[in-house]
Amino acid sequence: MSIRGLQTVASAMATLSLLLALHVPVYGSTSRPESPELTELLSAANDEATELASDADEMQILAGSDANWLSHALSLAKIKAHVDNMSLIIDKLSKAQKSGSALQEEAANQMLSLVRQLSANTTAAINYLNQNKTRPTSEVYAEYLKRNAEAAHQLSSMISSLFEYESGMKEIEKLRSEIEANSD
Repeated sequence: MSIRGLQTVASAMATLSLLLALHVPVYGSTSRPESPELTELLSAANDEATELASDADEMQILAGSDANWLSHALSLAKIKAHVDNMSLIIDKLSKAQKSGSALQEEAANQMLSLVRQLSANTTAAINYLNQNKTRPTSEVYAEYLKRNAEAAHQLSSMISSLFEYESGMKEIEKLRSEIEANSD
């Protein structure tokens, strides 16, 4: 994945964040109920994305140290495991997304795109490392690690924002129901 591709992902994440912040319906005014299955899958994705972002940060720190090739390989393997787990969660989300709200469906689509790019980036770094069995010092490798960490944080932030939004909307709906019950 190129740096330009990651910048495109950043634009997509910013757009979704703006939609969430402005409470603009993603697919028009017809709303579908939230799916408990999707909510559970999004929770699992949130946990995995948080760990992925943390490990990506640790990988950046490792790259700035005098760590050997094996340390880099082990850290990248850990990141790849998180990305693979996210891929499994996203696969389940993709199969179930039509049963949820439009917002949940859009979030699943955005996550799928970002996870695919993270997977490609991580695989490319592992291949680079396998071909360069010395401590990686290239600027390209360091930039990759920086961009991958940024993408991991964007994924984590997007999922967290969705949870905050859903929580807020549930609270509004609860208050609306209480107001309507009190006005009768």
